[in-house]
Amino acid sequence: MITSKNVFRHELIGLYLEVVDSSNKSLVGLCGNVVDETKKTLSIDVSCHNELNRNNLDQNCSVSNNQKMIPKMNSTFHFKIPNGKWVEIEGKILVSSPEDRIKKKFKKYSW
Repeated sequence: MITSKNVFRHELIGLYLEVVDSSNKSLVGLCGNVVDETKKTLSIDVSCHNELNRNNLDQNCSVSNNQKMIPKMNSTFHFKIPNGKWVEIEGKILVSSPEDRIKKKFKKYSW
């Protein structure tokens, strides 16, 4: 079960995220569902979510697929976990391949 304390150990694909800080200021404010993850980047589908209110995510979207790649290292993200809560995670914590991240030992991380 994904919680605010263990979200970085889980699969991120499918989660909704918003970029709240980045060294590339043009990425701040982008939001959408994670569709792919590599060691250093997250790809999100921004085709319709940027026009929607954060609280109204269940609308269907007929706009064609539009993906953006966001570097993990210099970004901060808000993830919406399945229980409806928002969790802020610094991208530097996520920098590793998804399959290696679940094995990684993390220092105590305060939320």
